[in-house]
Amino acid sequence: MATPKTVSFYTLGCKLNYAETSSIGRMFEEAGYGEVGFHEGADICVINTCSVTDFADKKCRKTVRQALRNNPQALVIVIGCYAQLKPEEISSIPGVDLVLGAAEKFRILEYIDDLSKTQNKGMVSAGEVSAAKDFVNAFSFGDRTRSFLKIQDGCNYKCTFCTIPKARGASRSDTVENVVANARKIAEMGVKEIVLTGVNIGDFGNGTEVIEGLRPKKEALFIDLIKELDQVEGIERFRISSIEPNLCSDDVIEFVANSQRFAPHFHIPLQSGNDKQLKMMKRRYKRELYAQRVERIRQLIPHCCIGVDVIVGFPGETEEDFLETYRFINELEVDYLHVFTYSERPNTPAFEMDGKVPMEERRKRNKMLTILSEKKKRAFYERHLGETRPVLFEVHKDKKLVSGFTDNYVKIEMPFEEGLLNTVEKVELVSITPEGNMESKVASLV
Repeated sequence: MATPKTVSFYTLGCKLNYAETSSIGRMFEEAGYGEVGFHEGADICVINTCSVTDFADKKCRKTVRQALRNNPQALVIVIGCYAQLKPEEISSIPGVDLVLGAAEKFRILEYIDDLSKTQNKGMVSAGEVSAAKDFVNAFSFGDRTRSFLKIQDGCNYKCTFCTIPKARGASRSDTVENVVANARKIAEMGVKEIVLTGVNIGDFGNGTEVIEGLRPKKEALFIDLIKELDQVEGIERFRISSIEPNLCSDDVIEFVANSQRFAPHFHIPLQSGNDKQLKMMKRRYKRELYAQRVERIRQLIPHCCIGVDVIVGFPGETEEDFLETYRFINELEVDYLHVFTYSERPNTPAFEMDGKVPMEERRKRNKMLTILSEKKKRAFYERHLGETRPVLFEVHKDKKLVSGFTDNYVKIEMPFEEGLLNTVEKVELVSITPEGNMESKVASLV
């Protein structure tokens, strides 16, 4: 088999996956490969998978079929969390040539060379799938006006519904020094916004070496990292992608409140609004702590946007349990929800639990919280009507328009103007469109 010269990528799942796909893409580019769109029929198709829900597994199988329709002779390689958890299942998918686990995916070019030498296209190789132990830094670039910067990987928590610790291993982190260097590199590329990503980024500091000159007597922690990043010139703003409530300390909240560059935006997983479910999930907090975190943010940063993750239909969740969660979230001063319908994951403690909630009931609860999320988001937008806020302008799917997000995560759109893309300008928030976005005008033109 001749050495392939084109490669395409398809990424499923979280921001961390996007950061890692982009870094792997740069490895291919440095090796002389040309990256093309997924639908262009590349010689190699790399699918970076997620396995948070059963839907993600099904999506992977569908994506393999799509890749082969684009090019029946394509070398199809599957990496990521699904590959780590179920390599034999993926190997059985028709058309998959190579499966690589968490520790092997960054050596993907070595495996491709081996396949090329043996000319075994069509003979599925499970490659290698071993537990990831080392931290491999990554960041995304090229497809957006922001970059996802990986600062941490793995997780030491034992949430009963989650497969991620099995997929990504124990918590480990980059060094402050290297994260800052990557941020400066991203700034030199012209990117205006960096989103800090990882599995449990508030746990930053696990698996790092002591950084000379920063915290010489103990490990650098998340608060130390964000203080250093706040000094990086060229980046307009940083966002914290998601942080556990028990790790979203007063120090972190107070720092963001007074920061030069960190956006007034927190995404804090809740998962359930009643303590019985939180205990069954083995979450590391009670709902009282969560409410305290939200209250503290509102005290110090009234205009802050607060997002929430919540799971419905967890085993043992009664109707009253769910309504308690609903009431709790309804009373919280939060601004949008990411609602997940519980999905059974083999080899997790929750999989063996009694009290399975019928799927129809799970969907009903999801719909109720989704409607609540829409109401909260609308109320948040309405509170900020008439304000002037900075926006990072991005490409809109309608070429006559430009879109973007304010610092506090209000999505805006307005008529396209030359020179606006990838710039940060102050805009007036004028009205809410039927689609739920904020119609705006550049402040200098108002």
